[in-house]
Amino acid sequence: MILEVVRFPHPVLKTSASPADPADPAVQKLIADMLETMNHHNRCVGLAAPQVGVSKCVIVVDASRIDKPGTRHGPVALVNPVLKRLTGEKMLREGCLSVPDYTGNVIRGTKALVQGLDPQGKELIIEAEGFEAIVFQHELDHLGGKLFLDRVGSLETDVFRRKKYA
Repeated sequence: MILEVVRFPHPVLKTSASPADPADPAVQKLIADMLETMNHHNRCVGLAAPQVGVSKCVIVVDASRIDKPGTRHGPVALVNPVLKRLTGEKMLREGCLSVPDYTGNVIRGTKALVQGLDPQGKELIIEAEGFEAIVFQHELDHLGGKLFLDRVGSLETDVFRRKKYA
């Protein structure tokens, strides 16, 4: 089922998410619906449960949907993911389905080591580089109640009105 994406300033986007149990049938359905929702939105490469109004630590990522440099693990769903290591640094323009009218310059790590549980409850460790590393960082921020707007250097100089969402 395609879920409704909540938009800023919805309070769930500024709240830290709670741990999730991958064995819970509701979490399994949430993962399936989040993957379907991500695939429904053109150029969407990641989604966190708070973006669909659920304050649980669940993310889905598929950086292979966009042709940008970096690793491409294909569709990944993680429950209770954590960032274990971050290296490098790069500034780039970032956007979000929950903030559809704006983009912003954000500094992110270029390599990320992320650990969590796969949908079957097995530990999964992902080493991501380039664009994929950035997507993981963006989605993990959502679980902590952060938006890319919280990471821009200046709201006056580093946030831009999106001409169109494509």
